Amino acid sequence: MKRMAVLALLLMGALLMGVDRPSGLGDILDVRYWSYPDYTRIVVELDRPVSTEVIRLAADSAADRPERLYLDLNGVWVGRHYAEGIAVRDGLLQGIRLGQNTLRKTRVVLDLERYDRHRLLKLSHPHRIVIDVFGRRDGLTDRRTGQPLVDMLAPEFRPVRTVVVDAGHGGRDPGAIGVGGLREKDVTLRLAKALGRALEQQGFRVVYTRRDDRALSLEERTVLAESAGGDLFISVHANASRRRSVHGIETFYLDENYERHSLNLAARENGIPRNEVNVLQKTLAHLHMEEVSPHSRLLAEAVQNQMVKGLKGKKRPANLGVKKGPFYVLFLSNMPAVLVEVGFITNRSEAKWLQDNGYLTAMAKQIAAGVAHYRGERATRLARSKPPQ
Repeated sequence: MKRMAVLALLLMGALLMGVDRPSGLGDILDVRYWSYPDYTRIVVELDRPVSTEVIRLAADSAADRPERLYLDLNGVWVGRHYAEGIAVRDGLLQGIRLGQNTLRKTRVVLDLERYDRHRLLKLSHPHRIVIDVFGRRDGLTDRRTGQPLVDMLAPEFRPVRTVVVDAGHGGRDPGAIGVGGLREKDVTLRLAKALGRALEQQGFRVVYTRRDDRALSLEERTVLAESAGGDLFISVHANASRRRSVHGIETFYLDENYERHSLNLAARENGIPRNEVNVLQKTLAHLHMEEVSPHSRLLAEAVQNQMVKGLKGKKRPANLGVKKGPFYVLFLSNMPAVLVEVGFITNRSEAKWLQDNGYLTAMAKQIAAGVAHYRGERATRLARSKPPQ
């Protein structure tokens, strides 16, 4: 331990004396955080992908040190940037500290106040590391109900009031390109607006992640959802395939067990290579998803069933069913969430339908009817059950 302390002091002295930066290292571009009732999200943006290691240390009362999480970023240089640290003090985190642990490694230290568990995810385009630290804050209230957090109900007992509608892609990200140059981002935006109107007619409060052609990162979409006090998250997309004959609608929810088809689709919707989706699968295997995943499945079933039942006539899409998928936007949502693929823009017939405002309005009404059915089912369970004491 003494040797390590001496090395640390030597390194600090070297940095203060302005030792030249080693070549070939990456940079930290930004560090930001968001606070929510039961978790805090920290995002570290980098100029390249890096390997990481997370270490949890218990509190040291003798040294007056709180419980901590260390995140080591290998091959990254921070130098004296962020030397003063970032004060958080939100009831879960005291603050964030960054320093050059070795000449080729940056250490990010999260000083904890409350801790239950954490999850870490690496994203690309741009490269960033997302860390969610979960716990309970004393004396805070839920922004949706005004009730103390200790009195908040489990997901199955909460009424559904606010639905977040997410139009996939946007801005510099066109999504899939279909027949005649049809862009997924344009289809999803038009459908999202129609869905919002249909949900409002069902009595829901609606929040949009985007209402125009702008680029949003996946964590920005879910940050908007959490900040607005969303109860449900619905992301709408248009599908694509190399085989022009493929057609139909399908609805996804988050689960660690999924089919190969879901892996390929998730890689495209996430905007990353397939091997990076496999990293997410390993993360999912270690998460506690029992609170949200069953409700996401029920929501997906209600939406898919209503679309299949309600869309009739010549423009009736094939039923591809409810499926499990490793989609980042669902992974980052801490509420029941689904991703709806409303047709293949690479199929000539469905591409034509998806440019028809009447068809999009009909599709939106059926999705909204599915959400209303889910709300009714949850209200029935609430009436038959008593919340835990």
